[in-house]
Amino acid sequence: DTCWNFHCKRGKVCRADKQGKPHCICQDPAACPPTKDYEHVCGTDNKTYDGTCQLFGTKCQLEGTKMGRQLHLDYMGSCKYIPPCTDYEVDQFPLRMRDWLKNILIQYYERDLNTSGILTEKQRNKVKKIYQNDKRLVAGDHPVELLLHDFEKNYHMYVYPVHWQFHQLDQHPVDRLLTHSELAPLRASLVPMEHCITRFFQECDGDQDKLVALKEWCHCFGIKE
Repeated sequence: DTCWNFHCKRGKVCRADKQGKPHCICQDPAACPPTKDYEHVCGTDNKTYDGTCQLFGTKCQLEGTKMGRQLHLDYMGSCKYIPPCTDYEVDQFPLRMRDWLKNILIQYYERDLNTSGILTEKQRNKVKKIYQNDKRLVAGDHPVELLLHDFEKNYHMYVYPVHWQFHQLDQHPVDRLLTHSELAPLRASLVPMEHCITRFFQECDGDQDKLVALKEWCHCFGIKE
């Protein structure tokens, strides 16, 4: 099979031509495997697709057109009404996001206590102190005032989770800059729950160059270093 280990970008599949040479063609959206309701996604055209296969196959077929350039994955789940983000809400957003990132790292650390492999040894050492200190705040929804007080009192606990998330996203390429496509996986999974995340990322890009630098990212989360 000449297509074995021959990779195509999302929305395309490998086919062998008459000479047996592999090349990429657009995925037929109708030929995508069936999906469950929870695998549905919403495109930027405000249309619900059965899954990412159907979305990116459609985008590929529209290649070279304005619609094709504008079509992207908006968020996970079926399309629904996303309320606008108010100034007050976007100001409070970093408080919840910082706490969420910290909690993710703590959960990873707890899993690694039994079966290691999620975090590196260096990351585990960093998170260990956060894990030991975090027992002050019981898990759950906290009022904004408590999160703000905790951030001011225990600032050092929030620095590493913010840095860690940036470097998790900075992969293609690793250049200390986050592109729209690098931000997309985090944004797409959070939009249904955190409707302010789109505006938050837009405002993080202080110089409006469509790239979020590490300094801009940290500034958005209130990290001074």
